[in-house]
Amino acid sequence: MIKIDHLVKHFGDKKAVNDISFTVEAGEIVGFLGPNGAGKSTTMNILTGYLSSTSGSAIIDGVDILENPMEAKKKIGFLPEQPPLYLDMTVEEYLNFVYELKGCTLSRKKHLAEICEVVKITNVYKRMIKNLSKGYKQRVGIAQALIGNPKVIIFDEPTIGLDPKQIIEIRNLIKTLGRDHTVILSTHILPEAQAVCDRIIIINEGKVVANEKRENLTNLIQGNRRFEIQVCGPQKEVMSELKNMQGIAKVEYLGNSELDSNMFMIESQPGIDIRKTLFYALARNNWPLIGIDAMGATLEDIFISLVDKAKEQQKPKRTKAQK
Repeated sequence: MIKIDHLVKHFGDKKAVNDISFTVEAGEIVGFLGPNGAGKSTTMNILTGYLSSTSGSAIIDGVDILENPMEAKKKIGFLPEQPPLYLDMTVEEYLNFVYELKGCTLSRKKHLAEICEVVKITNVYKRMIKNLSKGYKQRVGIAQALIGNPKVIIFDEPTIGLDPKQIIEIRNLIKTLGRDHTVILSTHILPEAQAVCDRIIIINEGKVVANEKRENLTNLIQGNRRFEIQVCGPQKEVMSELKNMQGIAKVEYLGNSELDSNMFMIESQPGIDIRKTLFYALARNNWPLIGIDAMGATLEDIFISLVDKAKEQQKPKRTKAQK
């Protein structure tokens, strides 16, 4: 459905996008992540036709956005970070305006009614947009992106500024839209990508550093370093022992548990298996270790690890003469 092929974008001497390639299949919800300045927004702007590329191509359902922008844009619904709303219009007036602007040929009344039902704004259809809450304004922004029933929907930071209830509602809406559309979700919020997306693409300094199914991402960082342990022993003394134990980088108290025990999260230093050392140290103090569970890496762990690894790989190598 979407094919980015050797895309490059220069701003003067700076390469904002540096020869990236990836595809998005029909029906996928793909998270596009990256730190500030990574080239994420530039890529999205090229993909939606707001910017031209220096070289390479961006294909939407077989149409090159640079060669045939009008045709390609008909296949895209876009919600930028700041929804393009006219606050002095009612929702009805605004959606009819967008319908005409897009040259939509679907049955107007039926099409707009279906969109309002999907995004749950039927109850505010006659209200002025300026009088709506932030969450409803976001829903109206999503509604305009759906007009014309585009095959591809692109969201840029769709939950910024929303309260927790509104965030959950918008995430559920995005998952619903993924049943009938191809969705790209550009976001800085890692749990959002983890909750919504089928696949994650991570970009750093203009280059793709990861492109994996969500469930496969943990394979990209080697060695499980985090464990949740359950110890029968006094909380303060156990905490002190763990903090001073060789090979442990971080300790966090998680609370009381059954059997007069306490729960802790421990993180070992890179490349160190802490389990034997932990067992013998607790045994010496007569503190039974009654539970230990490996904690899977979070998306945040993976993101930081991959970005740091990419930075290390991009550092110039020192020659023998420099050492």
